[in-house]
Amino acid sequence: MTHPYRSILRPDLYQDKVMIVTGGGSGIGRCTSHELASLGAHVVVIGRKQEKLDTVVQEIIDDGGSAEGLSCDIRDEDAVKQTVKAIVAKHPVISGLVNNAGGQFPAPLSGINQKGWETVIRTNLTGGFMMAKEVYLQSMTKHGGSIVNIVADMWGGMPGMGHSGAARAGMVNFTQTAAVEWAASGVRVNAVAPGWVATSGMDTYPPSMKPYIMSLKEAVPLKRMGTEAEISSVIAFLLSDGAAFVSGDCLRIDGAASQGSRVFPLAPAKNSESYNGFHRAVTPKIFQDD
Repeated sequence: MTHPYRSILRPDLYQDKVMIVTGGGSGIGRCTSHELASLGAHVVVIGRKQEKLDTVVQEIIDDGGSAEGLSCDIRDEDAVKQTVKAIVAKHPVISGLVNNAGGQFPAPLSGINQKGWETVIRTNLTGGFMMAKEVYLQSMTKHGGSIVNIVADMWGGMPGMGHSGAARAGMVNFTQTAAVEWAASGVRVNAVAPGWVATSGMDTYPPSMKPYIMSLKEAVPLKRMGTEAEISSVIAFLLSDGAAFVSGDCLRIDGAASQGSRVFPLAPAKNSESYNGFHRAVTPKIFQDD
């Protein structure tokens, strides 16, 4: 059967390879899981809520792909070790890991207490480190592989989400360090930094943030927001043999929003159409009335 996902990559690119995607129950993780499955991979979708994982796994199977879902809190070291152990017992060679799980809440630095700060750091930095470490130790040190860490646009600071900005900056540095330390095993480690992407996560913010969210595209030189598929396609490429000499890098996928200066006027944009190969993409509720 022809897979309904319209990937720009070769259909059999990951045939019979095993890929892990954390935070795969929604948003960019869900889209990436679908694209990797459409390219032939067996995808292990990881998240905290089994119900969401089951839904994504069933979607992939219905589309003709191969997947399984495992519930795991990546902030729990023992849980991470046991989850990776269970995967390796069934699939000894893990070809790719997409460290996508994360989360944060909007707050100024002065309004974040220690518990809130440490929770976001554990989710967006420590959890990704532990997943990568266990996948490396239990599989990739023997067989090689590729890791892609999902971070965020935190260059120039991340006002309003300083806890997440600090964690994401740490993840970029971890990416660079792991790329050097693990290269001898044939392991590549890269990161991608999505800019403002229209995902279901935007529906989790309070109504007071709607005007701000709706205005984000005006700060993007391309004058639009990104799609989940525009992030997934880059992740899928970085996992591939076509990126075999790319390691220790962080690729910004943000329509040039993190470049330039705020004092430079942004002209109206043209000739910039969204790419959306994800056949199951859903427009976030916040934009449905736009």
